[in-house]
Amino acid sequence: MRSYFVFSLIIFMLSCGNEANTRRSNMTANNSAGNNSSTRQTEVPAFAVDVVKAYPHDPRAFTQGLVFLNGFLYEGTGGKPARGDDFYSSLRKVDIETGKVVQKYDVPPEFFGEGIAILGDKVYQLTWQERTAFVYNLADFKLLREVRYSGEGWGLTHDGTHLIMSDGTHVIRFVDPETFTTVRTITVNNERGQPLMDINELEMIDGELWANVWQSGWIMKIDPATGKLTGKIDLEKIVADERKKNNRADVLNGIAYDPATKRIFVTGKNWTRLFEIKVSPK
Repeated sequence: MRSYFVFSLIIFMLSCGNEANTRRSNMTANNSAGNNSSTRQTEVPAFAVDVVKAYPHDPRAFTQGLVFLNGFLYEGTGGKPARGDDFYSSLRKVDIETGKVVQKYDVPPEFFGEGIAILGDKVYQLTWQERTAFVYNLADFKLLREVRYSGEGWGLTHDGTHLIMSDGTHVIRFVDPETFTTVRTITVNNERGQPLMDINELEMIDGELWANVWQSGWIMKIDPATGKLTGKIDLEKIVADERKKNNRADVLNGIAYDPATKRIFVTGKNWTRLFEIKVSPK
């Protein structure tokens, strides 16, 4: 009886061991499949550009934000004398055909100007690391107030209700224009599922959010509801051409849209030209 009991115990232990090994193998297989899934690339449609027309652009404008409204360009520029920059932060109204500045507000020298947006009868301008936004009257650039916010300020646009701002990370914030309180956020990942960092200048174009990626020749198209990439626009030839003719040219930065004519404009920091472009599938 005792030997029968011992024999039964051995059989039971062996079966448990086999079951545990089987369970461990299944877990390993499932984990392996999950890892492969997380690194799988999702293809994003690529777009090329053709230059429709080139306009003059002030090469001393370190472009941070760009907006088209009622036949004029509005431009936010960066620069800080305390850093030794030979360009200065400002808000400008520019004649697009000549590149001439027709109205200007010089940002106080302790601030480094960043992206701008026009919502209603007001112009909003971010600053880089000073955590301060300036709100101006559109008609005369009179400074109405200053608003504090958290983090850095990079690009700025709006969706008709909220301001939309980037801060150099993969997170884009939708904020209340009165208080700059964050209403919601979206996160943007690249084709590998990794955070898409260095999102800079922003522009809303026909319901899509377009974003310059700092230190690249690319503009990304983003779904503003989900943060999903819907397209990528290759402007590297335009960047190379500008740098060939202008040794002071810095990075691509600046997107403006004329909804009445569907014209799209791009430029860069210290560029000599502003380009009207046509975008088509690559």
